Formats: sequence, structure tokens, C-alpha cells
Amino acid sequence: MNTTRLWASIGAVALILLSASAQSATGQQVTLQLDPAHTSVKFTLADVLHTVHGTFQLKSGMLDFNLPTGKLSGEIVVDAKSGESGSGMRDRKMHKEVLESATYQEISFRPDRVDGTVASQGKSSVNVHGIFRIHGVDREITVPTEVEMSPDHWTATVHFTVPYAKWGMKNPSTLFLRVSDSVEIDLTTTGSVHQHSAVGTAAQ
Repeated sequence: MNTTRLWASIGAVALILLSASAQSATGQQVTLQLDPAHTSVKFTLADVLHTVHGTFQLKSGMLDFNLPTGKLSGEIVVDAKSGESGSGMRDRKMHKEVLESATYQEISFRPDRVDGTVASQGKSSVNVHGIFRIHGVDREITVPTEVEMSPDHWTATVHFTVPYAKWGMKNPSTLFLRVSDSVEIDLTTTGSVHQHSAVGTAAQ
């Protein structure tokens, strides 16, 4: 092989490697959209007689995620006024005395990082760290999260505890009804994945 052909071959190999590298970079930065129609936000509150189950509605949600670094940004917003447990009297008490949802109309989570590795495809178990805002106050929390990724959609399941009484909200217990000082939250969501181009990723 003469020198010209040798350098041509080396150049071709270099181009192939650069192309593969660019393709690998594509999709490392993704935008995760939450679909309100396919998102469930449930709460569970224990009392001495029975367990209360209820729901909230997702208002909006979009996250930007860098898979290699674990950096995460964006916001998930829940409509505090949408909370319901199936009992009008109990729900009015919850909104007026506990959540004060007429004043604090949104509950939100602003994540900033993922502790653990999220596979670009398949299931992963990680912890998500960020700021949880409820009743007008920001709280730093870390929540265990089950994630399943595919090229065009994702699902996530999150479970965590909100010690609402400790965080300054009123415990609605009465002389005849005692409820827990904390409430369990379960969020399940499915949404779309938008891959960023390699150029867009590098620019960030």
C-alpha cells in the first residue's frame, strides 16, 4: 500500500470514529416530558380507624437530564387545589386547614441531580435529589426512583414521605380521630423523551 492510500485509509477510519463518537454523544442530554394524562400522584394518610387514600393532579412537568453526569434540572408541578380523598368534608378541612391551598396553590419538585446510573435503555434504580416546595416552603429531599428508559419514552415511579406536621402544617387530628403526622406520596409517570443533537449537547 502506498503512502497516499495509507493516509486515505487512516482518514477514513478517523471519520468513522468521529461519526460514532458524535452518535454516542447524541442522546446523552435528553428532555423528559411528563404527560399529565399518564401521571398518577397518590397520597396515603394513616389514622387509627382506617387508611385514607387520595390523589392530586399533575399541572406540568419537564426535566432536562444529562445521563453521563447525572445533572438534572426542570420542575414538576402539582395542583395543590386538586387534592381529593373522596370525602367532601375531609377534603375541605385538608385544603383549608392543612394545605391552605387557596394561598399555596402549587406543590413542586425541582431536581438537581441523580445519584446512581440511569441506563439509556432499560430499568434503573436511583436516588433523585432536589428541592420540594409545599405550603410555600422549600425543603431539600432525596427520593428513591425507579426509571425505565427507551429511545422515545420513559416511565418513573417515585415514593417518599412528607412529614407535614414537622414541616409546619397543621395535623387535622381531633379528639375522636387521630391521624399520622406524615403522609406517603407515590408518583407514577410516563412521558416522552426528546434527544438533543450532538451539536446542541456540546453547546451546553
